[in-house]
Parts: sequence; structure tokens; C-alpha cells
Amino acid sequence: MRLTIVHPCIGRRAEKRFIRGWQMEPLAPAVLAALTPSDVEIRFYDDRMEPVPFDEPTDLVAISVETYTARRAYQIASEYRRRGVPVCMGGFHATLVPDEVSAYAESVVVGEAEDQWPRLIADFRAGRMQRMYRSPDRPSLQGLRPDRSIFDGKKYLPIGLIEAGRGCHLRCEFCAIQSFFKSTQNRRPTDEIIDEVRRIDRKLIFFVDDNFTSHIDQAKELMRQLVPLKVKWVSQASIHAAHDEEFLRLARDSGCQALLIGLETLNPDTLKRMRKSFNMMKGGYDVAFANLRRYGIRLYITFMLGYDGDTNETFDNNVRFAMEKRFFMVSFNHVTPFPGTPLYERLEDEGRLLYKRWWFDQDYRYGMLPFAPSAMTAEEARKGCLKARSEFYSVTSILKRAFDFKVNTRGIFGWHYFAINSLMRREVSQRENYPLGDEAYSGPLVKVVESSSSSMGPDGLTTDPVRIRQN
Repeated sequence: MRLTIVHPCIGRRAEKRFIRGWQMEPLAPAVLAALTPSDVEIRFYDDRMEPVPFDEPTDLVAISVETYTARRAYQIASEYRRRGVPVCMGGFHATLVPDEVSAYAESVVVGEAEDQWPRLIADFRAGRMQRMYRSPDRPSLQGLRPDRSIFDGKKYLPIGLIEAGRGCHLRCEFCAIQSFFKSTQNRRPTDEIIDEVRRIDRKLIFFVDDNFTSHIDQAKELMRQLVPLKVKWVSQASIHAAHDEEFLRLARDSGCQALLIGLETLNPDTLKRMRKSFNMMKGGYDVAFANLRRYGIRLYITFMLGYDGDTNETFDNNVRFAMEKRFFMVSFNHVTPFPGTPLYERLEDEGRLLYKRWWFDQDYRYGMLPFAPSAMTAEEARKGCLKARSEFYSVTSILKRAFDFKVNTRGIFGWHYFAINSLMRREVSQRENYPLGDEAYSGPLVKVVESSSSSMGPDGLTTDPVRIRQN
């Protein structure tokens, strides 16, 4: 059996095939490859950086779909299915809107793949692949060992991506993570994480956890075991960890170089609306950042702009605050209502969505707000984000923040400050107004048509083969 795994890009302009930016190894395909029986021949293609050879013989295609990559994923699936090759899809978008995704794939994995993917492969080989596979419970991550051999020969950044935990215990209104994982987090055994750190032997480790600090005691145990390995690592965390002195000490001693923390807003009322009031705990931002600074931890801060109550003045206030705190990096992004989230449902109920399915609408472009903000226009919010990024990554701002020798330009990692901020400056507007999907794609999307005589499997799912037609 031959399996082709494809990682889709967000979008592509007709005159430019690829954007060569911060391309790290996509971990999901490596996990899928590890779950695949060893006698299956696997080919992997990263649509962000190489052409996909649609005419190459294969028996089955697997695509992990995120909301921003959905349109491109359907284009890729259509090219294979037009050639008679069946496609299966999974990932965040497939779980959030399975009915939509199932229109463009013979089979859909809803939820996590660990206990469903081997079953799907076995069913496919037996000629009874089902239309949907749903994981009834969250699978154990014990024994998870991504197959990184699929990355051989591809020019990714020399950063080792490792998953220590999956999911997040928080319930932020806007977050697709909480919708996908039902506000829970599963963690891998610490000894297996340490073993993987040793095996991949990279100068910088990125723990890709949705929230490294969801189970803070387990995070502390991992950091204790990282100390003697003398690695350097980065991850994502919620701000409550900034008030835990033991966590901060272990982070420093174990080689933490930076943490991504979502501030989202400076407005306490907006934080409450987001279900993120915990950001203001124990003295709020000033205390939290002073604590992180004492331990020399660099910060990648994210702001989410365009929320109810935000005005044009909000953008200036956020930039001023970010400059005063001398953050290493900052993202100024607009609010994005992802399907399946409480935010999307609220905006839909309020009649404020500008597109029925923004991720699928040909008129939508990357950087546009897909809804009507309450105190400004969608276009004002888009321009405000662009202006904020331009100001924070101006030459003057980069130079001013470089004089923060205690944090930003401290140590060996500090030498990367100028390279990273220069890349961020170059990318301020690089993807602005980019189409979702390949703009040069001219063929119709191919939809699944189920046979009227399809029988149902033991889970109430169609097991008969499906026919395809062009839409």
C-alpha cells in the first residue's frame, strides 16, 4: 500500500508559487506517519515549499486541515480525487465542521487520530473504509513517537518540535483549542519527552504545547529533568505561571529562552468578555512581566484586536505598552472567529459575520476581519493591525529594544534578536490580502456523492465506497 501525506499551505498568489518564511517541521504529518503500519510506503509533501506531484501513483492521500488551509486542502483533494485517488482528512477544521470537510473527502477523522488512524488503514485495506471515524475519548499519548524521517531532504528551520502536552484547560471564548479538546489537556510521560529531546539533538527545542503550563506540576517535573541536558527551549504559556517563583526558577535553570504569552488586550472588561480575566490576577501585567524579567525570560506577546470595545486608540495604546515593556517580539492580529467556538456562535447569532464561511469565500483575503466590530469598521481594524506591526518593527523600535541587555540581547540566544526582528519587519505585510487557497487553481472542486444504496457500519457510518462528481 502507498500512502501520500500532504501538508497544505494557507494560500498562494498566481504569480508567486511559494513564500519561504519561518517554515518549521509540521509535527502532525510525522505523528500520522508514526501511527501508520510499517509495511505501508509513505510519501510526504509540504505544499508550503514544494510542488505536490499529483500524478505520482498512490493508493490513499491524507491531509490534516486547519481552518485557514481548508480551501487549499479541498483543492489538493480535488486534484487527487479527479484522478480516482481516495482522500481522507483530519485535523482541527475536520473536527470543528466535519460535515463540510466530508463533502471533499472519502473519509474524515473527527478528533485525535491515535486510536482511529490504524483502524482507518485496516478498513481501507479491507475495502470498507468508513465515511467518518470518531474518537469516543481522548487517547493516551503514551508511546507517541513522531516519525521525522519523512522530513529528510527538506529545508526546515533547525528547530526541534516536541509535543509534551496537547490541549488546554482554559475556556477562552475565541479559542478553537478549547472547542477541539473540550478544555482538557493530555500530557505525555516525562521520561518519553526527555528521551525524544535526547534523540533529536537540536540546538533549540520548541515545545509546541497549546499551553505548556496547563498542568504546571508536570511542567515543573519536565523542567527538572531538562536541567542536566543543558538544552535551550521555547514554548507557549498562560500568564498565571509568571506568579509561580518555582516555575520561573526552573524555567531559567532548564534553558527556557522565551515564552509566547497571549495578552490579547489591556482592557479588563474585554478580558472578562473573552473569559480571560485571569490575565489580571495577582497584580496584573506589571507584576507578571516584572517577575518574568527578573529571570531573564524573553517574551513573545500576542494582542488580539477588533474585539468589542476596541477603538482606533486601542492600537496606539497596545504599541506604546509593548514598547515600554521592551518585548522581544509581538503579534498584533485581528480577532478571528473560528467555526465551532463560542465567539463564532455569538457573532453568528448577532448577525455580525460578514461571510457565511469566511475560510471558503473567494472574496475573503488573509488579514481581513470576517465580522463587523462594534466600535470601528472591519477595514479600520485591518489597517490598525498593519500599522501597529509596522511601528513595533520599525528600525527605531528594533534598535531601542536591542539595548535591553538583561533580557532581549542576553547571552548566545541574544545574537538572534536582530535576525528574528528583521524577519518580522520583512513579514509585516507579506501575507496581507493573500488569497486562501491557490489563486491560480482553475479546476472545480470535486465533491463526494454517496450511493443511495450505501449500507451503514456498526457505528452508524456509511461503509460502502462513494462515487465522486465535479461541483
